[in-house]
Amino acid sequence: MKKLYFLFISALSLSTVYAQDITDALRYSQNEIQGTARFRAMSGAFGALGGDLSAVSLNPAGSAVFSNSHISFTGTFNNKKNETSYFNGLTNTDESCFGINQGGAAFIFVNRNSSSPWTKFAMSLNYERTNNFNDFWQARGTNTNDDGNFTNSIASFFYDYAQGQRLADISTLPNESIDQAYRAIGNSFGYGNQQAFLGYESFILDPEFDDDDNTTYFSNVASGDFDHKYTYLATGYNGKMSFNFSTQYEDKFSLGVNFNSHFINYERSTVLIEDNNNVGSTVNHIDFENSLLTTGAGFSFQLGGIFNITQNLRAGVVYDSPTWYSIDEETTQYINTVRDDAGTTISQTVDPHIVNIYPRYQLQSPGKITGSLAYIIGKRGLISFDYSNQNFGNTEFKPTHDPDFADQNIYMSNALTHVSTYRIGAEFRVVNQLSLRGGYRYEDSPYIDDNVMSELQGFSAGIGYNYGNMRLDLTYDQASRSYQNNLYNLNGGGSPFASIDRTNQNVTLSIGFSI
Repeated sequence: MKKLYFLFISALSLSTVYAQDITDALRYSQNEIQGTARFRAMSGAFGALGGDLSAVSLNPAGSAVFSNSHISFTGTFNNKKNETSYFNGLTNTDESCFGINQGGAAFIFVNRNSSSPWTKFAMSLNYERTNNFNDFWQARGTNTNDDGNFTNSIASFFYDYAQGQRLADISTLPNESIDQAYRAIGNSFGYGNQQAFLGYESFILDPEFDDDDNTTYFSNVASGDFDHKYTYLATGYNGKMSFNFSTQYEDKFSLGVNFNSHFINYERSTVLIEDNNNVGSTVNHIDFENSLLTTGAGFSFQLGGIFNITQNLRAGVVYDSPTWYSIDEETTQYINTVRDDAGTTISQTVDPHIVNIYPRYQLQSPGKITGSLAYIIGKRGLISFDYSNQNFGNTEFKPTHDPDFADQNIYMSNALTHVSTYRIGAEFRVVNQLSLRGGYRYEDSPYIDDNVMSELQGFSAGIGYNYGNMRLDLTYDQASRSYQNNLYNLNGGGSPFASIDRTNQNVTLSIGFSI
């Protein structure tokens, strides 16, 4: 009767969600410099300028700066280089891709009523890719441990989830397949018990007593040295569609508002292969694979203004609301082990062929304030500076009454901090048609401990040619940052991490038309 009852409740919906954490929150909350080639050439320092569709995406008052209606499209070739350090191993990888990352139009309406101080109105629609998730890196090295336990093995991941769980709740029942058991355990007990199930069924773990009520386990992986090979492959993007309205008051100032629709598409596959020749280990090879698919949609708004202090000096200010996301996630898992059973080598594969679909959750990214100054040097050029501040400690998973989300929110509020971003850009008109551009940007780490993620530094350079009603812009930009990435997450922390020095390079081409 006891086991029949278990089979019945396993048909219920998932009761525990996949463990979202701080890295997920930052992935969807941080934006890269994307957009048009002119915008990127000046490192995004456009808050007081306008007259560019990506500038409108930064400051909604910028659309009123256009003299005529305008349309533009942008494509970018991206290359990411990763230098990964893991114990005694150093690995270099790079990943390249091409994509259309911007497209939009601004429509200008001049007020023919000469008695009205509101001289111009503008509406625009613009799509931008705000972050590119395409990435590939590998970590290879020998993970050593002299403290007499196996915490440097992936076996500790499964061990932590199994301890305290009844054997009947992490194993197959009589006449039950691996697929059926994995699904039923997920439905009844959630993610943690599924991990314990993978560890038990792959013979990484054995119970102290072969009894349904047993709750203590030991590992078939002994302490010592472990050769690790970890592969991370991701694709996807964050995108934003902006609906804009702005107006200009005489030649004194412009005001605008953006209503933004956000999109998330992120796919990740990780493979951890572990080998050991430790005395006392019966399991000497583990191949643990995980895949994640994340989709989401969100909303935000922006309020901005551009003020003409003098004929040549402009100031801009922008408020970015938080972005409110609704996110769906799916995962699949696979594990294979090789063990020595009384002199016989046995390969054990646990491949549930089950897609775990988790309950939808919400993520609120922090709001942001940006202030800008720009100086126009007649018809020869300009120089511009932007400063923004964003408190990542305000990032929240929702619903906040969920105890797991509440714990993560407390952790993020203590681990994350204010991020200041500085951007400076300049443009020089060589002749009437030809312009040269350059820029620099600096961004703080969102972590209080900047060893987890360093500050970002980047530079850019570009060229533009104006054919009258058509404009071509070409830009190269580069940014560098260092990260620490956990190979797997232990319940109590302490999992090994790889140190990554990442350089992100882009070549961007835009074409724009006055209409």
